[in-house]
Amino acid sequence: MKAALFIIDIQNRFFKINHACADSLNSAIEYINAAITLFRKRNLPIFVILHKNKEENLIPGTPDFDVPKSLKLAPQDTRIIKTYGNAFTKTELGEKMRQLGVDTIIVTGFCAEYCVLSTYRGAQDFDFTPIILRGAIASDSADHIRFVEEITETVSYGALKILL
Repeated sequence: MKAALFIIDIQNRFFKINHACADSLNSAIEYINAAITLFRKRNLPIFVILHKNKEENLIPGTPDFDVPKSLKLAPQDTRIIKTYGNAFTKTELGEKMRQLGVDTIIVTGFCAEYCVLSTYRGAQDFDFTPIILRGAIASDSADHIRFVEEITETVSYGALKILL
């Protein structure tokens, strides 16, 4: 197994939706940062996937498009800009995974029931094995997070440390 970490749509704009969303994002970031540290120790690829939407002024170079400072990213982390819920749609993501020999994707990010789940299913369509990192997905609804974790393959952080 060769895994890559996907960090989906952890962008400043989404912290402004409401308090529940901001709290959920902050909680998920704790798990995401732990996963980032683990992936760096194992020299495994990290992909930061950012949503672009011109109509909502969510465009590169604007403060809302950026990731929060609390996310422990590094310049070498690969950035992918997407315009669809599924990060594989009309991006070079699948090709990059194949070039790196990746077969398994650890999925984290926002929003559990939209872009996270769409990308999870998109990974399956590209013959990758997606796994949700429990506690590392966010939404403004805890019920939506539970639902996504129930219908997908998930792994705890403790188990992930053993698997990698």
